Amino acid sequence: MPVPVPSSVRAVDPERERVLGTGYAFGAYLLWGFLPLYFVALAPTGPWEVVGWRVLLSLVFCAVVLTVARGWSRMIAVLRNRRLALWTAVAGVLIYVNWQAFLIATQSGHVVEASLGYFINPIATVLLAVLVLHERLRPLQWAAIGIAVVAVLVIVVAYGSVPWIALALTASFGLYGLVKNRIGGAVDAVSGLALETFWLTPIAIVQLVIVAMTTGITFGTAGPMHAVLLALAGVATAVPLLMFASGARRVTLTTVGLLQFVAPILQFVTGAFLLGEPMPPERWAGFVIVWIACALLIVDMVRQGRRTRRARAR
Repeated sequence: MPVPVPSSVRAVDPERERVLGTGYAFGAYLLWGFLPLYFVALAPTGPWEVVGWRVLLSLVFCAVVLTVARGWSRMIAVLRNRRLALWTAVAGVLIYVNWQAFLIATQSGHVVEASLGYFINPIATVLLAVLVLHERLRPLQWAAIGIAVVAVLVIVVAYGSVPWIALALTASFGLYGLVKNRIGGAVDAVSGLALETFWLTPIAIVQLVIVAMTTGITFGTAGPMHAVLLALAGVATAVPLLMFASGARRVTLTTVGLLQFVAPILQFVTGAFLLGEPMPPERWAGFVIVWIACALLIVDMVRQGRRTRRARAR
């Protein structure tokens, strides 16, 4: 009679893991893509108050998850490592800048510009790999960087304004990704977000106090539905991040790289067509050039992924 094999040691089905990982990653980017609609729905709550609640409620959500999953020991282990704790603090500052810029963009009619930042972000990440990690770029990657620079110049010159929000989002999220790369697998997703929001808690509290003393706190003053939506800010922050972490460990870097364009595409559609933000010819020209750069980057990722698979098959 055969002995049953415990589920913990059964062979992992690679195809099932790939499909599951793709679904998790796609779901994360899908949620990030429609996040502007959620933040627009939080009006009359302003961006400074939203970010304050977002930090505090994300910390509460992570605390609940850590308690249920019995993960407090992992987070405490990270805190005991000064280097890792410092990196999580740096990551916290960077994600704070990203959240604040994104909230200002979505609640001031600049969703399209925010999408531009996330279109450029993969290209900026490649550039950071050269400047900081001293990696060597392939020809198509260099071409994508050059074309992206041209796109920004076209928007600045033809449209007549510097896309500061897009550049802030690109820089903050690009550097955040670099810091997370330095941390690597030493910090799990929940512990990482918990620590990042923990370090930001004093800033969030000061921010909410200033809002209370100036424009006034809106939490609980705009009806029950608004209060529920605002209370879910922590869930809306943590869920896609945890889905992404679950997906990224199951699929190839090429798959993640291709899926990351889902979010800015949806944000662009949301801003340009659902929210009716202006898209004059000059802005269209800049975006078309950016999309060409993104297309080159996608082609390069696919080609490199094929080369890697062939090398492993030998």
